[in-house]
Parts: sequence; C-alpha cells; structure tokens
Amino acid sequence: MKQLLENIIKEWWARPLPTILPREVNLLDYADLKVRKVITITGFRRSGKTFSLLDFAQKVGKENCVYLNLEDERLPKEVRVLTTLLDVLTELSGSKGYFLLMDEIQNIPDWETWARRVVETTSHKLFVTGISSKLSSSELPTQLRGRFLTVLVKPLSFKEFLTFKNVDIKITPKSLLLNLTREYLTYGGFPEIVLVDEGKKPLILDEYYQTFLTRDIVERHSLRNREMMKSLILLLLNSSHYTASKLANSLKGIGLKCGKSTVTRYLNFLEGSFFLKSIKLHTPSIKNRLKAERKPYFIDNYFIFRYSNEFSKNRGRLMENIVYSNLDQQHVYYWKDYRNHEVDFILREEERTLALVQVSFVSGGEEISERETSNLIKAANQVKTDKLFLVTWDFERELKLGKLKVRCIPLYKFLLDEYLN
Repeated sequence: MKQLLENIIKEWWARPLPTILPREVNLLDYADLKVRKVITITGFRRSGKTFSLLDFAQKVGKENCVYLNLEDERLPKEVRVLTTLLDVLTELSGSKGYFLLMDEIQNIPDWETWARRVVETTSHKLFVTGISSKLSSSELPTQLRGRFLTVLVKPLSFKEFLTFKNVDIKITPKSLLLNLTREYLTYGGFPEIVLVDEGKKPLILDEYYQTFLTRDIVERHSLRNREMMKSLILLLLNSSHYTASKLANSLKGIGLKCGKSTVTRYLNFLEGSFFLKSIKLHTPSIKNRLKAERKPYFIDNYFIFRYSNEFSKNRGRLMENIVYSNLDQQHVYYWKDYRNHEVDFILREEERTLALVQVSFVSGGEEISERETSNLIKAANQVKTDKLFLVTWDFERELKLGKLKVRCIPLYKFLLDEYLN
C-alpha cells in the first residue's frame, strides 16, 4: 500500500495539470484560514468540483498539494488508504504540511474520523469533494459537526459560460450574444457541455441524467420504486407550482400508490442532490408559508427542455429557471396575493425587500401585458420596494407607472450585470 501511494503521489507531482478555465468559485480564499476546518466542496455531479481542486493546486503550487482520486481502481475502498497516506507523506517530506485534495471522499467508509484527526493533529489542510447528499450538514456524523466549511460548486453562470466560449462582451454584437443566450437557455451550463459540439450535447446530458437518477437517487437511497421517482421528477418538470399532497394525488392518478409522506421524502432526496430547489411563498404567516404551494426550479435548463412536455418548454419557463439559477438563492421567494396575482421572485435580506423580479419572453413593448406590470406594482406597494425589474428576451426600456418605475432588461444583460446590488 505504501509503495502504491508513493507512486501515485509522485505521478501527481510529475504530471502537468490539464487546461483549467477560470471559475467564480475560488478555493484560494480558504487556503490561509486560521481555524482548523475541513473544506467540503459539494454540488451536483459534473458541475466542476474536481476542476476546482485542480485550479486551487495550480494557484498554490502543485508541489504543495497531494491529490487523490478515491475512485481510482488501484485504491481499495478502505480507510487505511487515508491513514497510510499520512505515513507516506511523513516519510517523503517529514513534518511539511500539504494541502490534501481528496476527490470523491464518500468512497471511503469512516473517512470522517480520519478527517477530524487530520485537522486537529497535523499541519495538513484538508479539502474534500464528494456526492452532495453525503457531504450535507445533515448527513455528516457528529465528529465533524462544526469542523467543516461547505463550498458549493454550481454549473456555469452566464458570465462563466461566455468565458468558456472565449467571448468578449465589449466587442461582441448583440445578435451573437442573443444566439449564445439561446444556447445557454437550452443546454445549460455544465462545463463539459459548453465545450463540446452541439450534436454531442444531448447524448452527454442524457447520460448525466441517467447516472444522477441511478447512482445519486435510486442506489444512494436504496429506492425500491424507480418508476415512482421518475414519474415524480416528470411531474415536477411540468409543474409551475406544487404541494406534496397534489403530487401524491397525481401519482395515484397514473396508478402509482404513494402517500404524502413518501413524496416529501423523495422531494428531500432531490433537493439534497441539488437537482431540485424550491422556493416558498412570501408571507408573514409561517403557517401559510408552510401550507402554500412551492415553485420548483432545476439545476440545469436542459432537464426542463428534454424531459418536460411542449407546454413547459416555452422560453418563459426556461428564462425563469435560468434567472433563478443566477440569483443569490438564499433569500428568494415568490409573491402572490389572494386574487392570484403573482410575481416570480421577491429578493429579501432579513426584514427588507431588495427587489422584485418578473420574467417574460417578450421582444417589444407592445408584447408586455398589463398583468406583468400591474402585478409588480401590486407587490411593490405591499412589500415596500421601488426596485422593480421585468426580465425580457431583448426589450430594454424604463416604464414609468405612476410613482414607480419598472426597468425592462434583456435576459443576457440581466445575467451579466449586477443590477440587484
């Protein structure tokens, strides 16, 4: 075992790093932490967790890092691999502290006890990646509670997407930016997908979906009814709002016996994997917020485009999902009054409303319905904000409505600029 690990370490030091394109996630921020923490890098599969480690190694110097891919078939899936690693490093370099970059750590049983020992008793700093659900705060055992910091890696933002495409927005014509926005809207932002030919994108993305469903959901949670989970996902992809009770009734309607508690458990699995994120109704009543319908959003637009029906493939739905994906998602709700007037997003910070955002696939002022703007005004008067946005396909103007103004912004500009700051 020692010789194998020594060979793998020396291979790592000798092998050049692949081409690494810059991301907004910067692990360098965690290199000099004074507190002893395990840095856990999590997120949906294929979002770029491994490359975030390699980018970090490039920035701090590969010679200061030790990287192990714990899916390497040469390594047994046993904690002694990790224990022996520390012994090998001591023999190679004495007391020198390294950045230990452990990729797919969930493959090693009882890794958490080893991780705690590393951060508490050695000079090494530990960065780990793994399946999102296994690195969540609810899944980590008590020995790591309070001893880790989580870094979330998501698919590419639109800014990152353009960087991967080598596009300089200052000199790129609007027509090309709209074409790129259309591609981003359809195929999303998984790094590998952005860089491959369009003809290959659907095949690779379909493989992502099947692997996610099989490994991260069915096998991970030992589900006996794969078809029920598949049907639940399809219902969500075709729903603008949902409750667990309504989903359970819909499943029963197609012959799948399923109770509300089972649906709730399955929804938690989907959220834990980062495939699904749901936002709640903004209301001062906690009871009403818990009872109200939620709005589903998904990790990548392609899953909506590919696995939903024609109704859900409309560009307005795809635009709304991509806007949500590019928002700070910690304090995002939707607004609706008792007459069902609705605004897509209300952004909150503590007790204050930062902005209201409505999304609509329109290309001209004459296409904007009174409903879109009147809902914004109704919501603004209730939550006390004057920062109102209507995200359009390519229409830009400021509309004055009484004492309030609605700023109409093309989608690509909204995704590129910090309008909400």
